[in-house]
Amino acid sequence: MSSNENVSKVLSGEAWESFCDGLKAAGKTILRPDAPATELDRAEGWRYLSRLTRVALDMMLECSDPDFPTFYQASHTTAKIGADNPDNIYFNATVKGDREYRLRGTRGTVPVLSFATKANRYAIDGTMASTGERDVKELKIEADGTFEIIVSQRPHEGNWLPMAADSTMVLVRNTFADRRSEVPASMTIERIGAPVKPQSLSADRLVQSLNSAAAFVRGTAHTFAEWSKLFATKPNTLDHMDQEMCTRAGGDPNIFYLHGYWAIEPGQALVIEVSPPECKMWNFQVDNYWMESLDYRYLPICVNKHSARLSADGSVRLVLSNENLGFKNWLDIDNHTTGTMLLRWTEAKSHPVPVCRVLPLSQVPRD
Repeated sequence: MSSNENVSKVLSGEAWESFCDGLKAAGKTILRPDAPATELDRAEGWRYLSRLTRVALDMMLECSDPDFPTFYQASHTTAKIGADNPDNIYFNATVKGDREYRLRGTRGTVPVLSFATKANRYAIDGTMASTGERDVKELKIEADGTFEIIVSQRPHEGNWLPMAADSTMVLVRNTFADRRSEVPASMTIERIGAPVKPQSLSADRLVQSLNSAAAFVRGTAHTFAEWSKLFATKPNTLDHMDQEMCTRAGGDPNIFYLHGYWAIEPGQALVIEVSPPECKMWNFQVDNYWMESLDYRYLPICVNKHSARLSADGSVRLVLSNENLGFKNWLDIDNHTTGTMLLRWTEAKSHPVPVCRVLPLSQVPRD
């Protein structure tokens, strides 16, 4: 039975009003004095909150039952969080640490496939601590490409993905080298020993879900606005940073992250030069101020180990600008003048720091 207080909130509409008030409060992040106030950046900010709201309702309400988990996507082409990787397909499922689950799937052909359990605290303190990690190379895959993983606190023989008491999420990353030719893994997840059917929606569950969804929108927007503010203190650089900061927010411990903030005037370009290390994968992406990847469905805003055109000495030159004058690795900033950016080295032997220069467009080398 639901509490009388929550029943009253649902019957009176107070539960919905509180949810809407929570979303309204999230708007303060978009109006921060350190955030850009251009038409484009402000419009993207309000869209960002609408996207976070869609994700939050999936995460906290529609797909929130740990007895009947289902995969959803917390980041995809039209909903983006924390410098989402344009080369990834993410799958998320809600779990609970005191239960056990069976994840079944087919391997696919992507070069990087990883599984993790997380303690999702974005709605509380902006963190998503890792509670278990497995790379596909650690798993037994059958000859037909199928696999099965037990997800639990209790260790299991064979394919096992650990959880902790506070685990709330399974996160699967499919990373492409070439989306046109590679196939992601397909998966299902189920609780072992689940009830016969889900419980009917109660007032308690609805109130909790709506409150959590609004808190997720506020917390996520605030966290990554703080990141952008931090990166903006060293504009047009990509340097070593606190990797624990990245993993606390849900990053992959096999990846070395170099976040940055770019700011260029019309007629200028940001030129980034680096010699990629020996690694399983690397990629670079252009994001807006809200740490959303720009629209990679239609724009060249990302380059990776497979697609990059290298110089004769093995180095790579990336050019961020509005106009392409025949550059080998051009990245479209789509009429922005500021934004964030991210370079990832995956399972790299070293972590070189790129050289970044702002140049007049006419002076950027084209070889």
